[in-house]
Amino acid sequence: MPAHTRGGSPVRSDIARATPSTVHVHGLDLVDMLGTVSLGDFAYLELFRRLPDKSESVLFNAIVVALVEHGLTPSALTARLTALGAPESLQGAVAAGLLGLGNTFVGTIEGAARICQTYIPADAGRLDDRGIQALAERIADDFASDGQPIPGLGHPVHKPVDPRAQKLFAITREQGFDDTPIRLMEELSRISSERRGWLLPVNVTGAIGAISTVLGLPWDVARGLGVMARAIGLVGHLLEERQQPLAASVWTRAERESSEQ
Repeated sequence: MPAHTRGGSPVRSDIARATPSTVHVHGLDLVDMLGTVSLGDFAYLELFRRLPDKSESVLFNAIVVALVEHGLTPSALTARLTALGAPESLQGAVAAGLLGLGNTFVGTIEGAARICQTYIPADAGRLDDRGIQALAERIADDFASDGQPIPGLGHPVHKPVDPRAQKLFAITREQGFDDTPIRLMEELSRISSERRGWLLPVNVTGAIGAISTVLGLPWDVARGLGVMARAIGLVGHLLEERQQPLAASVWTRAERESSEQ
């Protein structure tokens, strides 16, 4: 019996093919792409099975650049502390940091994208202002009834707006994309701020969730944008940790302060 039939369907992936002299990714020659295709464009190829056009390239590269670095976040601290305990495993430290990209940090990309893709009818086209307002009111009511915050809104530092979100929205519009998901997130920000009595701007992950919808990326993959980009940032933090250590100070300070009577 042929090996590929022993377990039923053959094991198959259409992403890459290699021969002794060539490597093809989604049908494109990898060697030909070296030196001509950017990392962001290649990431787009992996997700959409084709290289982006000019406008898609500008927008996609902008959103992944926005996700690479966020400072000493819990994921960056986790990576640094893991490296302190296992300095021989850079990949383990990066992996540890990536495991913290949940519904509080970065994962709100997924939540915002899910809102846009669940509530905006697939055949709606570009909704007018009244349609956007009605949809936003419905979403706000649904989340309020569940006692849940709307993902992608609010930021502890950036007020009254998140400048990263504003720039990404501007790029989306400048490149000629349908801005219906963006307008929905902006209206959700307005309504939520009025209801809560404090400013809840669309933050960068909320913006990227909306733009993921503009680009056609399924909501349950959208968090992967943060995983892809943040891995780069975590490697940068681990390099700085080797050159300018802080993890040991964090550990000893936490130990000392938690033990004080």
